[in-house]
Amino acid sequence: MAPRARVSDDDRDTSVQLLQDGFADGRLTAGELERRLERALTAQSHDDLLAVVSDLTVDMVHLAHRHGRIRREGDWQVPRQLRIESEYGKVRLDLSRALIRHSRVNIELQLTYGPATIILPAGASANCDGVRTEWGSVTCKAATYARPGKLHVHVTGELTYGRLTIRNSRSPK
Repeated sequence: MAPRARVSDDDRDTSVQLLQDGFADGRLTAGELERRLERALTAQSHDDLLAVVSDLTVDMVHLAHRHGRIRREGDWQVPRQLRIESEYGKVRLDLSRALIRHSRVNIELQLTYGPATIILPAGASANCDGVRTEWGSVTCKAATYARPGKLHVHVTGELTYGRLTIRNSRSPK
């Protein structure tokens, strides 16, 4: 997502939700909520929105599901640390249109039987040397070395019978 790109109503709605959640959690006072809401609703660029919500983002997210799918795609906020556990389900993480504030993202996978697919933005790289597997497979079609100014994803974890595929987005933003 280009920082100077104009924001959509959906982008503003996402930021408003983050602000309301921050207020509900006690991280913002009523006055600060009001000031930030005004800034979010009048934001013109993604930089403007980031300035309003950057201190309210979660740096570690843990997603666990035994049988179902874990799926993140579209306009979602990627934390610095993401831990995913799934025994039988599928995992699909599409970072190609996500809001990513960090130049490096760490993803830990604990998969028993299901497959995982990680789709990176164009130009991003990934290192999956820390992924262990017994009967599964690991395929990385993205560059494996960090590039200056581009996202680098570091994937670790264990896939007992599962498989992991990491690739770049096929369509430009």
